Amino acid sequence: MSKLLVTREGPITTITFNQPARKNAVDLEMTMALKDAVLEAGSDDSKVLVLAGAGADFCAGADLKAGIDPRDDVAEYLRAYTNPTIKVLREMPKPVIAKVRGVAVGIGCNYALAADIRIASETAKFGQIFARIGLMPDGGSTYFLPRMIGYARAFEWMVTADIVDAARALELGIVNRVVDDAALDSAVADFAARLANGPSLAFAGIKHALNIGERGTLADALDAEAVNQKACISSDDFREGVAAFIEKRKARFQGR
Repeated sequence: MSKLLVTREGPITTITFNQPARKNAVDLEMTMALKDAVLEAGSDDSKVLVLAGAGADFCAGADLKAGIDPRDDVAEYLRAYTNPTIKVLREMPKPVIAKVRGVAVGIGCNYALAADIRIASETAKFGQIFARIGLMPDGGSTYFLPRMIGYARAFEWMVTADIVDAARALELGIVNRVVDDAALDSAVADFAARLANGPSLAFAGIKHALNIGERGTLADALDAEAVNQKACISSDDFREGVAAFIEKRKARFQGR
């Protein structure tokens, strides 16, 4: 049985952590496979990527029972596998949705944080639990969380290693929406379809400009808007959007 499943339904690719008996904890094999799958999804012709976990959980972080040798070069491991995955999730020119039910802790939480949208079931639980075993967080959380919830809350969450339930995650702005567990699959499918039917060139521009705005200056953000708007206004999608507006009908975007 593959520890990572990659499926495609029309314009939507789904990558699923597939070790439900281990709460989808990731080992070296899964980490390497995830990097390859994310790189492929970032460059293929799909329009939306969904990250999910098989069974009742999203991802319980690193599989400690698989064994971690302190003599290994963890910095090299992170640079070779984890960090490229996080970067591609955030930088690929298409929306990434994390579908979170059950636990999303450790690196599992941080894979979700790297997505553009997080839709959680009421069963979801998030945690930066690294400090429980004497580690600091990795996987980009020291970048994402201060921007999402502020330095003080990010610091507190990381040093206490507390678990945050779905309602609190929504209150803090860690997730975009919370739905009943039974409705999670359909909620994500509907949202993914909505994005897949949207103006993908404009979405790529939005994602790129937001990333620039998040780490750059106002001048950087304004320039990114100008560059991306130039691409949008010369696209077939723009012409279709204007025609649909004038004709009072729903636009049929083609992503070009």
